[in-house]
Amino acid sequence: MNGLNLLKRGITAFAFSGLLAAGAWAQATTPTTADPDVVKDTKDIRQDKRDIHQDTRDIRQDRRDVRSDTKDIVGDRKDLATDKAEYREDMKEYGANSPQAQAERKDMNGDMKDMHSDKKDLVADKKDLHHDVKDRRHDRRDLHKDRKDRRTDLRK
Repeated sequence: MNGLNLLKRGITAFAFSGLLAAGAWAQATTPTTADPDVVKDTKDIRQDKRDIHQDTRDIRQDRRDVRSDTKDIVGDRKDLATDKAEYREDMKEYGANSPQAQAERKDMNGDMKDMHSDKKDLVADKKDLHHDVKDRRHDRRDLHKDRKDRRTDLRK
């Protein structure tokens, strides 16, 4: 029994050392080099994904800006309506050339300027949104093209 046990241990040690040697040999061999076109296409795909992600972030921000500008315009219109009502009351009560009426006229002019600038901001934000949507569309097309190129290169 003692000799048989020794033989089993020897065979087990030999097999284990063989597995270790095979693992070391497998790690030491040089991996096959990838096709440079595939590597380039993969890098392009990653860049396109980053671009699409950034474009999506820009689109969301532009939509927030458009909503904010729309709310500002609504607020300016309410302020203007309030100032007009106060102006009419001041004209009736104090007269058209009274300091109170002149102050209300200045407030109305300020509200008109604010509304005008908010409308300009709204137009600019809508234009930015349109361009960001176009950019994302182009990036998605590029991504599709790069994936197609990589598939073609892998088939070669």
